[in-house]
Formats: sequence, C-alpha cells, structure tokens
Amino acid sequence: MKYNTIRGLSQIFILLIGLNLSAQSEYNYEPNADYPFGRPNPEAPQEIKDWQTLIGTCECSSVARNPDQSWAEPVQMEWTFKYIMNGWGLQDETLKADGGHSGSIRQFIADSSKWYVHYYSNKGTTTVLPAWEGGKRGDSIVLYRPQTAPNGMEGFYRITFSDMSEEGFNWLGEWVDPSEKIRFPTWKINCRRKLTSK
Repeated sequence: MKYNTIRGLSQIFILLIGLNLSAQSEYNYEPNADYPFGRPNPEAPQEIKDWQTLIGTCECSSVARNPDQSWAEPVQMEWTFKYIMNGWGLQDETLKADGGHSGSIRQFIADSSKWYVHYYSNKGTTTVLPAWEGGKRGDSIVLYRPQTAPNGMEGFYRITFSDMSEEGFNWLGEWVDPSEKIRFPTWKINCRRKLTSK
C-alpha cells in the first residue's frame, strides 16, 4: 500500500513537471526569466518588430500644456514596453510621479496593414477604450484618432514616436487638421533607456 502511494505520487509529480515544461515550450515568447520583456513571435506579422527598440524600460520626462496653453512643469515617469500574447502583441505601461498611470495594448491587424492602439488610464477610466491607428512612416511610428478642435474644426489627435533607438525615443501628441498642415502640440515625452530586453 505504501509503495503504491509513493509510486502514485511520483507519477503525479512527473506529470506536473511534464505539463510545466510543455507550457513553457508552448509559450516561448512570453516574458520569462531569460526574456523579462518577452520576444516577438516569428509567426506574427513582421510589423511586430516595429517597436523592437522600445522594448524594455525607459526613464522619461513628460510635459503637457496647462489650461492656459502654457507648458506645465515636467513630470518624471517610467515607460515599459513588453511583448504579450506569446509575442503577437505588445503592452506598455507608464508610471508617473504625479500618480497619473496609463498603458496601451498594441495589435497589428494585417488585413488593414495598421497598428491599433487601445489606451487606458487610472485618471480617465472608461467602459470603452479609445483607439489610435496607424503605422511606420520612415523611421517613425505615427498614429491617429479623430478629434474635433475646440473651434469645431475637424481633425485628428496625432501621436508620433521618433528618434527610436537603443538609447531611447521621443513621443509627441498634437492636434492636426486633415491636411496635417495645421499642428498644435499638446504633450511631449522624452525617454532614455533604463532596462532593455537583453
């Protein structure tokens, strides 16, 4: 009886180890001890690598406009990007010194050849997440969301990631008219590398 119990427990232990190893090999591109920010899945669209230089954590300075349209004092923040969904998408998170934390889920939809970015924030909770769409433009990533200006003019809120490298990146949020000739920047973020995926 004792022998059968030990044998049964041993078989369960071996089965659990096998299941754990199977799960690890099945989800090779999720964040783990070797790759804390995950990895791009080679079966995902090649655009998954558009964000490759942003993967990891940066220390950033965020500056937004005051209600009187002057620029406010900079707010320090950390911005972390990682691969999710076993390397088929990305998630980013900002932790700001002023307590305004936010993040996004980023998915590339091959049928439209665009990135769709769903944004959430602890200061602007909502039942439906706002989404930006766009993609690579030269060495930058540019995303748009329709937005009407205070004077009623139709246009977009445009987000641009630029100067992306292993050292960091710049981010700019601005209102633009449909021709993109009229621009009104409202938010700027400059980031420098703290931790990388390597």
